[in-house]
Amino acid sequence: MSLYGLLTTSASGMNAQSTLLGGVADNIANINTIGYKGASAEFASMILDGSGVSSGSVLAASHVAVSKQGNINATTSPTDLAIQGNGFFIVQDTSGQPLLTRSGSFTENATGSLVNSAGYTLLGYPAGGSGAANGFNGLVPVNLSTLGLKASPTTTGQLYLNLPANSAIIPAANLPSAGGTSFTEKTALVGYDNVGNQITLDVYLSKSGTNTWKADIYNAADATSGGFPYTSAALSSSTLNFSATDGTLTSGSPISFTFPNGKPVTLDMSQTTELATNYTILQANTNGNAPSQVANVSISGDGMLSTVYENGATVEQYEIPLATVVSPDNMTAVTGNAFQANTKSGAAQIGKAGLGGVGSIKSNALESSTVDLASELAQMIAAQNNYQANSKVFQTGSQLLQVLIQLDR
Repeated sequence: MSLYGLLTTSASGMNAQSTLLGGVADNIANINTIGYKGASAEFASMILDGSGVSSGSVLAASHVAVSKQGNINATTSPTDLAIQGNGFFIVQDTSGQPLLTRSGSFTENATGSLVNSAGYTLLGYPAGGSGAANGFNGLVPVNLSTLGLKASPTTTGQLYLNLPANSAIIPAANLPSAGGTSFTEKTALVGYDNVGNQITLDVYLSKSGTNTWKADIYNAADATSGGFPYTSAALSSSTLNFSATDGTLTSGSPISFTFPNGKPVTLDMSQTTELATNYTILQANTNGNAPSQVANVSISGDGMLSTVYENGATVEQYEIPLATVVSPDNMTAVTGNAFQANTKSGAAQIGKAGLGGVGSIKSNALESSTVDLASELAQMIAAQNNYQANSKVFQTGSQLLQVLIQLDR
């Protein structure tokens, strides 16, 4: 190895140790950064072809272990999110560019959007849609500002009863559906219209034949003196048929009608029976709710963000998906502890949290940095000594070169 080779080799050694020290400095600076993945330096020797000892150098490259799982720590905010397993939150920068990150310290900004500490906006799908099948095109910013003081109109209900099999048959002309006022049993269902008004429905059950009943539904607000006559026609008049063998319902469910000042409603009566016992209400409920303020937000392990209202109602609002890539360690790092997929990492694939190898989402939790301070300090000391050793070789080569230059004096 020539004296000049001695200088270039030791200089490359100092540069390599500088790269290592740079990674150590970056790791220590980000030891408290949520979702940060520690960087390390990898070294490779570079040798020229030839016989004997030839001049060479060392090449250092930084490597970020993006796939390494950090510890999950509990927090008090439901919008603090951590990922247990594979995957990344999909966020966007101010220009709308989608990025991937594990930094889940999301808070509501002035416009109601959930943004993390780097200012990136969380993306999700509106609840009730096709979800991940829409890909990146279906993603929208998760915004909480429009979720308060909302009324949800009734669209579905369940009414499961036992109708007494030994009840007397009511003549057809006396049935409510024929303009009469005779019935066997009566119950009430409560629901909500488009603006959140509570509406009570009167449901009349009348035995109209052997193993046959009529179900007539009226708006209770149209009743005079608490019953017949009603100022408006029945919302629905349906026939329920039961098995003569075991009393189960064979036809007539579900019942469809339009709620007063509301939406089309589907009323499920499939578990209704006709048995030789008393009239029994097994289940009577509807969905929907009156206007109410948001009490809190909950996010499930599969990424479903729901609002819990002060009246106790829970409404699904957004589905938060996760993205995965084949080789996450090869993604391109960008400012703000985020990443972009590239040809080396493979294209980002969007999936539902908790399914198909995709990690689950932990609410009220954050993923800590993967940096271990003790290991970083040990590396720093070793790199410092290695840098000094390389600089000593460089100094020695410089001195020998000076001796060689002075030989002609």
